[in-house]
Amino acid sequence: MKALKYINILIVGIVIMSCDDQIYPELNDAPEVVVVDAWVNNKPEDQVIKVTKTQPYFDNSESVGVTGAEVYIVDNEGTRFDFVESTNGAYVWSYSAEAFGTVGNSYTLTVVAEGNTYTSVSELNRVPTVDSVTFRYELETAFGTEEEFYIGEFWSRDPEGTGDTYWIKSFKNEQYLAKPSEINIAWDAGFSAGGAIDGLIFIPPIRDAVNPFDEDPNEEDSFLSPYEDGDSLYVEVHSITHAAHNFLTQLSIQTDRPGGFAALFDTPLSNVPTNIVNSTSDDLALGFFCVSAVEGNGKRLDINQVPKEE
Repeated sequence: MKALKYINILIVGIVIMSCDDQIYPELNDAPEVVVVDAWVNNKPEDQVIKVTKTQPYFDNSESVGVTGAEVYIVDNEGTRFDFVESTNGAYVWSYSAEAFGTVGNSYTLTVVAEGNTYTSVSELNRVPTVDSVTFRYELETAFGTEEEFYIGEFWSRDPEGTGDTYWIKSFKNEQYLAKPSEINIAWDAGFSAGGAIDGLIFIPPIRDAVNPFDEDPNEEDSFLSPYEDGDSLYVEVHSITHAAHNFLTQLSIQTDRPGGFAALFDTPLSNVPTNIVNSTSDDLALGFFCVSAVEGNGKRLDINQVPKEE
């Protein structure tokens, strides 16, 4: 019986490995849906909200912007922030002397476009300071060769009181690390609400997630050092709502798909949740609205200042 079992497993494995033909499915075009991309923060700079339309699944061109919309945000104290149309569906609130928003206030977004009114609500939550950014040296031995790595970290402590959620963004040489695998979110100082990690320094996996781990194009199964001498790392911590944390979790699941055999067990593709509500009709809308407080810090790597392992 064991021999028969092993034979069956072998046959299944051969069948799976032989299924490598590419297919090109024909998908029916779905009706266009308005997408509101409204991630606003209190950094001292202009804030941008994008209002666009969905497009066919295999269309890689730039999304078509919705023109002629009215876009504004009102806080719970009655202060109104108007976003003026720019180009291709971008609507801009211009920074002047004061940054957008006040921690603790709630904000209501309104987008009036093409006969529909879309609304959403978000809170501007607290955010911890980023005390410092550091680098450490690691020497990895694999297949008889040694590779040197310089790993970046940020140091920040979650404030006491459970339920704070964050989006940690990192920039290498001023370029935002925007791959789906580089989405770095936290609940208090850990990964999720069940972690019970409150009021502590962010745990190592979150601190280390500011590193770009890219494969070496010249050597198979080898990775490049995330940072080299002279590279810079800048880290921002954005406060986000619980709904935004869930949105980014689902976004990561839907977009971080490396392919290969593991793709057989991926979660089926689906739309991620949205907090954009059409208060005029039953027409759907996609996208998300969140306001954030931001703290950041950065450093440039000087390998002469990084202790090496003995």
